Amino acid sequence: MAKATLLLPARSRFPAGELPAQVATALGRAERSLGAAGESAQLRRHFSVQPADWSAAAVTRQADAGDAAGGFWLRADPASIVPDMQGARLMAAAETLRLEQADVDALLPALQPLFAGFGYQLDAPTPSRWYLRLPEDTPLPTFAEPDVVLGDDLFAHLPDGENGRRWRGLLTEAQVVLHQHPWNEQRVAQGQRAVNSLWFWGAGSLPQSVHTAHAQVRSRDALVQGLAALAGVRLGGEQSVDALVDLRQLRSLQQLANDAITPLLEALARGELSELQLDFEDGTGYRLSRGQRWCFWKKPMATLADE
Repeated sequence: MAKATLLLPARSRFPAGELPAQVATALGRAERSLGAAGESAQLRRHFSVQPADWSAAAVTRQADAGDAAGGFWLRADPASIVPDMQGARLMAAAETLRLEQADVDALLPALQPLFAGFGYQLDAPTPSRWYLRLPEDTPLPTFAEPDVVLGDDLFAHLPDGENGRRWRGLLTEAQVVLHQHPWNEQRVAQGQRAVNSLWFWGAGSLPQSVHTAHAQVRSRDALVQGLAALAGVRLGGEQSVDALVDLRQLRSLQQLANDAITPLLEALARGELSELQLDFEDGTGYRLSRGQRWCFWKKPMATLADE
C-alpha cells in the first residue's frame, strides 16, 4: 500500500493561526519525532549519500548539464545584496532573481576573466545556477548555504580563516565588476533587482552512490531532482507508490492544511494510504496512520506551534 511523505518548510514560515479540526485532531494523535534542523539535515533523512560529505553543487550540476563526474564543483550563484545601517544583507539569490538567458549573456563574460586567472572555469548551464569548476586540490573554507544567509547580515556568513581570505577577495572583486556593469542599471530601471554579487556554496564532487526508500519523488527543486535521479528514482507520476512530495515552497497555512494535508488524511481514512509523514525543515516530524483514529484520549493540536 502506498505511503506519502511531505517535505515542508520550517513551521515558523507559516503565519500563526488555528488548524482545521480534522488536521488538528490527526496531528494531535500522530507519532511525533524531532530531528536536526536545516535543509541539508532534512534531505539526509530521505537520501542516503556516500560519501557522507556530499556536494550540492556536483549534484545539481549533474542534473543541469550531465557532466559533473570527475569534476570538483562550487556553486557561484547570482545574488542581490542590499546595504543597511549594519552592513549588507543578502536579499535574493538564484531562483528568486528570476534570471533569463539574456542576463547570463550580459553578465557572465564580464566575470569569467576574474576567475580564469586562478584556473577556475565559470559557466551557467541554466540562468539561475552558476558554477565554478575548480582544480581538485583547491583548498576551500566552509561556505554557508544561501537559505541560511538569506535576509541576514552578509558579513556574519562570509568564509573565515586563511582559505576564506581568497574567497572574500574574489567575492569583493565580483561585486565591483557587477556593480559597474550597465546591464544592472537596465534591470533596476525595469523594476528588477540588480545582480550585484555572487554566493559561493555547495563545494565538492559527485557522490559515489545515492539511495532512498522512496519509489517516487515530486519536486521542482534542482537538488532534490538531482538526488532522485542519482538514486534511480522516478520523478513525478501517479502517487500509487511510496512518494516523497516536496512542498517547501508553501507559506500559506490554509494551503498546507486544506490543500496538502486534508486530501491525504481522507485517503488514509479510505485505506488508500497506509501512512502519511510530515517532515518540517525545523526537524519536527509527524507520522500518521489509520490506527491512530482510536487514540481518543489525545488532545487535538490547535496550532503548528503546539509542543
